[in-house]
Amino acid sequence: MSARLNSAQPYALGLFRIVVGLLFACHGAASLFGVLGGASGTGGTIESGTWPGWYAAVIQLVGGSLVMLGLGTRAAAVVSSGSMAYAYFKVHQPGALWPMENGGEASAMFCWAFLLLAFTGSGAFGLDRLFARRTSGQEQAAAEPQTPVAA
Repeated sequence: MSARLNSAQPYALGLFRIVVGLLFACHGAASLFGVLGGASGTGGTIESGTWPGWYAAVIQLVGGSLVMLGLGTRAAAVVSSGSMAYAYFKVHQPGALWPMENGGEASAMFCWAFLLLAFTGSGAFGLDRLFARRTSGQEQAAAEPQTPVAA
């Protein structure tokens, strides 16, 4: 059983990355464009350039999209994790100690999910792997010695 689960690990990680990235990007889209219920469920948007909400929404939209696509996953996950750590400790934690009390469950979960992705990488289905294969194929072709063709 363990061997079967281990062989499926890259695919499970890839699906995890896609779902987490999509959910995170939806938060950013809601805050920036007023879709999916808008900012804080009011149907509105966050005013452009306001600190920290607008910047967080941009990180959510861009970081979530990059993670979802598996493009620059590790870097996008580090930035996204850091933004959620900031959100938890600056916005939620001053209200109460535990996430259940201060409404910071989503921030805490996103923070840890992105930290996991920063260490594990994109898994299967990511564009990172596609570009890595293409680049390594080109490097191998360039590294192979060229034999001259006799005339």
